[in-house]
Amino acid sequence: MAKIDVLSPTGAAAGSVELDEHTFGIQPNVAVMHQVVTAQLAARRSGTQSTLTRAESRGGGAKPWAQKGTGRARQGSIRSPQWRGGGVALGPKPRSYAQKTPRKMIRLALRSALSDRATEGRVVVVDDWNFEVPSTKAALAALATLGVQGRALVVAERGDENTWKSFANLPEVHVLSPGELNAYDVLVCDYIVFTRATLPAFSTPAPATPAPVEPVAEVDTDPSGEEEE
Repeated sequence: MAKIDVLSPTGAAAGSVELDEHTFGIQPNVAVMHQVVTAQLAARRSGTQSTLTRAESRGGGAKPWAQKGTGRARQGSIRSPQWRGGGVALGPKPRSYAQKTPRKMIRLALRSALSDRATEGRVVVVDDWNFEVPSTKAALAALATLGVQGRALVVAERGDENTWKSFANLPEVHVLSPGELNAYDVLVCDYIVFTRATLPAFSTPAPATPAPVEPVAEVDTDPSGEEEE
């Protein structure tokens, strides 16, 4: 496992921590990351666009002119698609853009994104933020001390209210809880800042214990089918 230095918000050394090799040390799977990120962005679409067909457009109940004898082309309704103000042919309708993605792919994409950032040295671990009161100035100073530049993803505990409020007014900083960590937000940010408490680790489910098999009682029977006296 690779070790990384743990820093305080003031830049002082606060020990070191080992990064889980199953989370930060795998070979990134670019194809899986692309598919998962595409599904994430597709799920964000509202899908509320809608156009009126000729059946939904108002008016057009009467035939504009006679079928024959006028010298003009045949027309049945002024709400046909070729008419101005008419219905739209093959236009968009409300729909869901959500894509089904297996959980294993979602987890692999996240671990691939974290491994990519760890390889580039863009993972920072802070001992604890220790903001006594919400302070945007203190949050900016802490990021500058830690060497975090550009867009940053700060992973903070949900109950750490002062940290969330301190980074809330910084447009280049995105704050997430550990349960909200995802591949897109990791890839779109330049640096990922964790604390000791929010540093993720790969966990495998414990194998299921097989149920005990009860022995089957043996029954002695006479081959002739008659009971012994």
